[in-house]
Amino acid sequence: MKVNYVVIDEVFAIHERMLNIGGGRQGIRDFTLIHSAIERPKATFAQKDLYPSIWLKAAAIIQSLVRNHLFNDGNKRTALATTVRFLHINGYKIAASHKEIVDFTLNIQKKNFHFEDISTWLKKNSCRVQPCKANIFRAAARGS
Repeated sequence: MKVNYVVIDEVFAIHERMLNIGGGRQGIRDFTLIHSAIERPKATFAQKDLYPSIWLKAAAIIQSLVRNHLFNDGNKRTALATTVRFLHINGYKIAASHKEIVDFTLNIQKKNFHFEDISTWLKKNSCRVQPCKANIFRAAARGS
């Protein structure tokens, strides 16, 4: 199965949108960690995928973005929206209530969830959809 990945320009566009919607201070605390968080789901060891499922890849994204506090503000919102985007371009959407999603994200931040718990929650609370072919965030990042 071919996996579609979120690119760093999309993360920046998502972050900007989250701040425009919910407020917060602009600014990146650590560009290198943002890049590392986005690349983490692609990691391999001895030519084996460290995150072989969509759920493990999505868990790697949200855990890295939430816990590493990469932006001055909006880290959890950006992490969740980036994970939603990743799932959507791979044919899934989160099918949980707003409260369940907020609690899930806060539990990641508070380290109440182990990595496997994050992956399991995402799998349990997602459903199949048509993959989104358009890359709206790349277009937004370019000003198109």
